[in-house]
Amino acid sequence: MRNILGAGLAALILAGLAIVPAKAAVTGDYLEVRNADVWTGPCYANSEVDLTGKQAILAWKINKGSWEGTDISGLTVVAVVKAKATLGDPYRNPYPSESVLILDRNATSQQRAALVGFVKARAGKLVDRVVRVDVARVSLEVGRGADHGTDVLQAGNLAVVKTRPLCHGDIMCGNETVYYPPLTRTEMSMPAYSEEDAFNGKGLGVVWTNRNARSAFIGTFSD
Repeated sequence: MRNILGAGLAALILAGLAIVPAKAAVTGDYLEVRNADVWTGPCYANSEVDLTGKQAILAWKINKGSWEGTDISGLTVVAVVKAKATLGDPYRNPYPSESVLILDRNATSQQRAALVGFVKARAGKLVDRVVRVDVARVSLEVGRGADHGTDVLQAGNLAVVKTRPLCHGDIMCGNETVYYPPLTRTEMSMPAYSEEDAFNGKGLGVVWTNRNARSAFIGTFSD
């Protein structure tokens, strides 16, 4: 009798769990670039520390998923960050940093609120102090197959990033490694070469254009 009751109770519990809606995972592509090399050797990195690496552009292309009950599939969001010190340097505090968010113009007002919540959860302290939120046509074209590593981010006339895969010709000292890891959680990531990254928006008190650096990451994310 005890075994029969136990089996019946277990069946009821499992039935109850089955009707609880599963949280839709948010998955997609990720792009990050900074104004300092992330794939480099210690000697080169030490020459840049606290002089560069205080600025970053991060982008998430959401292929599928919902955030707090709102479907954000097919949307892209960008965070532009200005920190107080080199991001990733364990000996200096880059916070509080300031950030500008660029939301996909195809998003509804509800989806825009969800995108802000998503970025705050993904980027944490990097975006604690959001000084401006813009809306623009945002696209992240991700290279596949033979074009893997060739990504292009365009956020209206506010931000642009273009990458290519690293190659043998990018080696400078022979001690290159992933010196600075990505600034946010990723499912998979690899360093890439930034042919161009630029920010021309308002809010951070600075604009920039950088070219030809080993300063990017491409990858995927999943929550």
